[in-house]
Amino acid sequence: MSTHDALRGLPTLRQVAEAAGVSIKTASRALNDEAHVAPITYERVKKAAAELGYRPNLLARDLRSHRTSNVVAMVIADVSNPFYLAIAYAAGQVLAAQGLLLFTGVSDEDPASEARVISGFLERRVAGLLVVSSRTDHRHLQHHAESRTPTVFLDRPGHGLEVDEVMFDNVGGSRAAIDHLLAQGHRRIGVIGDLGSLPTHRERIAGVRRALAEAEVPIDEGLIITDAHDADGAEAAMRQLLTLPSPPTAVFATNNRMAVGGMRAVADAAHPPALIGFDDVELADVLGVSVVSNSPADMGTVGAEMLLERIHGRAGRRRRVRLPTELVVRRSTATPLE
Repeated sequence: MSTHDALRGLPTLRQVAEAAGVSIKTASRALNDEAHVAPITYERVKKAAAELGYRPNLLARDLRSHRTSNVVAMVIADVSNPFYLAIAYAAGQVLAAQGLLLFTGVSDEDPASEARVISGFLERRVAGLLVVSSRTDHRHLQHHAESRTPTVFLDRPGHGLEVDEVMFDNVGGSRAAIDHLLAQGHRRIGVIGDLGSLPTHRERIAGVRRALAEAEVPIDEGLIITDAHDADGAEAAMRQLLTLPSPPTAVFATNNRMAVGGMRAVADAAHPPALIGFDDVELADVLGVSVVSNSPADMGTVGAEMLLERIHGRAGRRRRVRLPTELVVRRSTATPLE
């Protein structure tokens, strides 16, 4: 018994063979349903394995045979964010229907952690990768992603890689949010943004700037706060905006965590600014918060389907899919500025 199995108390193939009175090789053949095993021997080995509670080491088997596993790996940025969980759940449903398991690793928006997680998955010869990346350089994945391990990037692009991608229309969604606020009479529009290194953030800020420029509204850089990252940071950013000598009359939060923090900060305000977020926010419909809505479930489904095509041998050039967004106007921005 290996030290690892002994510590965990797991029965080994050797113990199964001894209990069945056969060689380890014969036990292995019986448990793997290989040919040339007598029926009576097969039954004896299966019975011994069941009584001992033996489970085969599928990873070791795959490594020995140089096969990929029936596991698809997914890397997400934040396990506490319902947005990423919805992507993972939808992807898992699609993969399960094809007999594949989805294992998920979390980077916590740390590029070094992400590299370690992906490296661990690749060492285990996963069948494919779904990646929501926090990195801006993916050259370390070039050999695996382009020639060995089918890979699809979700929500954020794969820089320097010829791999499939599924993202939202970030620029168009942000422009729709700002156009709506402008139509309501707002000109001092604050922005609370995520990490400036994230491509989704940069695209959404680009949409803000484009909408303001097209409306010939001067851009006040003092109203744009970035690197808030989480709800606590967004709450602090909103409070900072509200203490300005001339505070914004409306605020655009660039993702769901930013919107949650913004809502906390204005919960007790006598005259809160109009607020709109990008991504659906929990209870947004109940609280009356306007959003640029998207579907993380669609992203997970489309990404998994694209990955399956690659796993099953589909060749061809890199595909870039942009999923649509929808402006949903609720109470928080419904009243025009007087």
